[in-house]
Amino acid sequence: MKRGLITWDKSEIPPLVLEQRVDRVRHVLRERELQALVVYSDVWRSNHARFLSNFMPYFNRAFLVMPHDSPPALLCGLSPRVYPWIRSVTTIQDVRPVGNFAKSLLDIAVERNWRRLGALDLNRFPYDIWKALTGVQLQLVNVESEGVFLPAEDETEHAMRRKTAAMAARILEEEIGKGVGLTDYLFVGNLERRFRRSGAEDLIVLVTNGRTVPAPPTGMPLEENFSVSVAMEYRGHWVRLSRYHGDVKPDAQSRVACSERLDGAYPYESGLGKIQADHVEFNHNGKRLFFGDAILMMWPHA
Repeated sequence: MKRGLITWDKSEIPPLVLEQRVDRVRHVLRERELQALVVYSDVWRSNHARFLSNFMPYFNRAFLVMPHDSPPALLCGLSPRVYPWIRSVTTIQDVRPVGNFAKSLLDIAVERNWRRLGALDLNRFPYDIWKALTGVQLQLVNVESEGVFLPAEDETEHAMRRKTAAMAARILEEEIGKGVGLTDYLFVGNLERRFRRSGAEDLIVLVTNGRTVPAPPTGMPLEENFSVSVAMEYRGHWVRLSRYHGDVKPDAQSRVACSERLDGAYPYESGLGKIQADHVEFNHNGKRLFFGDAILMMWPHA
């Protein structure tokens, strides 16, 4: 479950940008003779719906339903008391409560005389929802996410991730020098306070003294040359950065590993590996130290 205030700053993501993304969806729907696209969303898999409508859930599940010829609707497991908030931070005005997703989707399809719908990455829907959908009288056609979800080709997406990365880098730069001698609990707590006050909706902080891979805090004192890895979400945009304390720097001869493709797994959903994290490991005085940054890839990583 996320914490913090999820909002929509239209100077960061103008409505026109979201309209252009929706136009791409409608183009795909027309090409494939589909009447609407169904996008599954939950807190673990929110990037697609966020990219297309700015909807980012704190928890629970939803269907973003995007017709080929009218504004989107949200079939939502959240309480109606949050619907005014949803309408204020997204492009969605039609928000409907749902208990049974298959029945609710069938209801809206009957209401609008739909028979043939697209489902974004249908084979990745949760099993219970996927199973229920197989029993409804609708034709559901799989639409691959790379057809409509193209963050690496979207300048606003890049700008938001760059802003997020710059925020994370600044906070790490200011705080890491204060960490030596603190317990990792206290250091991570200090980071948490700074990141949350700066607008982070979700946060994962891992630390190491060099004898293990970065891991959640356990109460250990932080030693010279400790390192920290932060994955941060700002306005639904994830980045991951790592920083080490001390004067030891990685070099080409001591690098061991590896490029990690970020191809849609939470919390670094990015699509096609175009947003990638490069991590390196090196040795210093018998210790294993780690360094890495989240970077934007403009081409698929081999």
